[in-house]
Amino acid sequence: MPEKSATAAPGEGRVPDDAEQPLAFHALSFQPDGEEVTVGRLDEGTFVVLPADGAELLRRLVDGSTCTQAAQWYEQTYGEPVDIADFVADIGELGFLRASDEPEPAAPRPVRWMLLGRAVFSPVGALAYLALLAGAVAAMVHTPALAPGYHHLFFTHYMSLLMVTMFLGQMPLLLLHEGAHALAGRRLGLPSRLSVGRRLYYLVFLTTMDGLVGVPRRKRYLPILAGILSDLGVLGALTLLAAATRRSDGSFPLPGELALALAYLTLLRLLWQGWFFLQTDLYYLVVTALGCVDLQTTAKQVVANRWNTLRGRPAPHDPERWHPRDRAVARWYSVLLVGGYAFSLATLVLGLLPVVTRVLGTVFDRLAGHGSHSALGLADSVLFLALSIGEIALPAVLFLRERRTERAARGRTAVSAP
Repeated sequence: MPEKSATAAPGEGRVPDDAEQPLAFHALSFQPDGEEVTVGRLDEGTFVVLPADGAELLRRLVDGSTCTQAAQWYEQTYGEPVDIADFVADIGELGFLRASDEPEPAAPRPVRWMLLGRAVFSPVGALAYLALLAGAVAAMVHTPALAPGYHHLFFTHYMSLLMVTMFLGQMPLLLLHEGAHALAGRRLGLPSRLSVGRRLYYLVFLTTMDGLVGVPRRKRYLPILAGILSDLGVLGALTLLAAATRRSDGSFPLPGELALALAYLTLLRLLWQGWFFLQTDLYYLVVTALGCVDLQTTAKQVVANRWNTLRGRPAPHDPERWHPRDRAVARWYSVLLVGGYAFSLATLVLGLLPVVTRVLGTVFDRLAGHGSHSALGLADSVLFLALSIGEIALPAVLFLRERRTERAARGRTAVSAP
């Protein structure tokens, strides 16, 4: 019996009323993946994972077989009847069917920036990228002062200037990270797009590549890793820029100091990829390599079940509802998930806490009036605190707006329910 995405209606062997008429479909992609097949619409980014027999039944309907013919073929091939009416209803809910008066789907147009993506992620581009990284490593070995360190952030005594510089300097680099994902996706002809969102209390750019699951798995790795590769390239370029500005006495002018400060922030962003619980690029790499469907949710439920077992309580989640591959991987990934929380805490303590301690120490020392501080220094401290509060408040506003939207959506659903 084919696996379906919606609840099946009772009965076996039922056929639709128009069972002798072929169905009209939107353009669908069929991507085999082990014993399953990912089927969906690249134009809408709607996909479903079907067992091989369900995918073959759908392919029969797409190729022009009537419902009656497809049901007979399935019973002859697999030795059991199929509820074809229920199956057709499910694929209709997924948006795979076209209305009878809807025109034939037009041939997809090439996405913008496809040629640029192919040029950037080409063998020539790879050689230039490797040369950049090799040059940066050589420069750090020759001049250890170029190695990223938190002290590089303090290129000025004005904390508000430091904060504004970090924020404004990071924005184009974050955009470049997500743009690399999108460009690598467009290289494959995927209509990838960028948006703004948040992760916990961080404002982030987000790349949407829903069609990625519709391409062969081996082609998914580059779009997934493109952001990390971009960050490594940025780290290398900033290091070489600082090296080029280094004075004969070993000091750096302001452009070199800015480059080193941004290089350290880029390193922190690379370490942030180890925060699996935020579903970073490395998380999606693991999911793709292992052929999982919803590993994050399954792993969290495994942890919850184990925690309840330790306390002598019943497990809150039924393992039979998990995808078999997710269930197998989650046994050890759940441990890695907990380790990700520990890694994030270590990154916070080792990478950010020294910076925050030094910054806040300077600010509160000025506000408390210890030592001789100018009016400009006091104004700088007040502005820094205001910016810090704003940096936390903006994601909080986004979170509250999301909650209001969700409540409004639930309210509309409740009103429309019979």
